[in-house]
Amino acid sequence: MALREAVATACNIGGRQRNPSLLSVPHYLKLKFHYPPSYALHRFTAFPIYQPGGLKYPIRVISEATVDPLTPKKEDEEQSPQNWIIKMLYDGDCPLCMREVNMLRERNKDHGTIKFVDISSDEYSPEENQGLDYKTVMGRIHAILSDGTVVTDVEAFRRLYEQVGLGWVYAITKYELDEVCNDRNSCKK
Repeated sequence: MALREAVATACNIGGRQRNPSLLSVPHYLKLKFHYPPSYALHRFTAFPIYQPGGLKYPIRVISEATVDPLTPKKEDEEQSPQNWIIKMLYDGDCPLCMREVNMLRERNKDHGTIKFVDISSDEYSPEENQGLDYKTVMGRIHAILSDGTVVTDVEAFRRLYEQVGLGWVYAITKYELDEVCNDRNSCKK
């Protein structure tokens, strides 16, 4: 009924009747069951349920379930290339970090240039990672180049993205603002 009234209102805009054939559309919207309607209502329990003062839709709750953002250690070791160009140190317990790592890991399948090291794992060794301990690495993003140079922050992301073909994302960060704006008058704040 509400649909019919809405169509009638839409057809009568500005005092002019528009496309009155739309009023016959609701007969196409009727549900058709291969079984009698009563059978369908008993067969499926996911239909909306109205209870006065209650919920309109049933809610399924799974208790004591958690999502483990960690990648299994063996899988992590198998995916790390032997001839890496840059090593990414990341927190495997951080869901946000894991989204970034998973994206880079997926793209790294084609390049094989990034080694991923989970600093929250029991196997993490500062000695193998330029002496960077857990507390230091947790403060900001760290990456280690194959020559032993440690890079942090935006430069780390830029170097990582360059290795998987996404260097253009952080390319602008290579330049200092003064280098881009040689003429001080052209860069007014």
